[in-house]
Amino acid sequence: MNMAAFLALVVAVLRFIQLKPKVLNPWLNISGLVALCLASFGMTLLGNFQLTKDEEIHNVGTSLTFGFGTLTCWIQAALTLKVNIKNEGRKVGIPRVILSASITLCVVLYFILMAQDIHMYAARVQWGLVMCFLSYFGTFAVEFRHYRYEIVCSEYQENFLSFSESLSEASEYQTDQV
Repeated sequence: MNMAAFLALVVAVLRFIQLKPKVLNPWLNISGLVALCLASFGMTLLGNFQLTKDEEIHNVGTSLTFGFGTLTCWIQAALTLKVNIKNEGRKVGIPRVILSASITLCVVLYFILMAQDIHMYAARVQWGLVMCFLSYFGTFAVEFRHYRYEIVCSEYQENFLSFSESLSEASEYQTDQV
């Protein structure tokens, strides 16, 4: 479960970076990032605190994951339709709206079933909800294929020379002693 939380966090940051130069009002993009970060934190709580040991914390994680996850889906669907990357906004946005609606329906149904203590059917709805979330995150592949992300890590040095460059420079300045 923690791996899923980490991957959701990676998707959140990549999506934020992808949309940052394209949105006019950044508050929607920032709120999408914050919502998915909180959903990732909820997934971490779900993974680390089992239902049988710490039911309260597990249920808080469930609420965070499903609540902020649903909010994230709606925010990202709106951003997709608004930004329209490479004129694929409708092709990706309409399935995201449909998936967001089904996720919302599943969340409402899940909490209704839990309130009525019908745990067996609530668990089934929960698994359906997870499958909808996974399908939703799969739709990001359509827009991520247009971008290339690189991580560059270097230390600033004024006269940085590689080993081979320093050897070639040293051989230029040596005189033959034969």
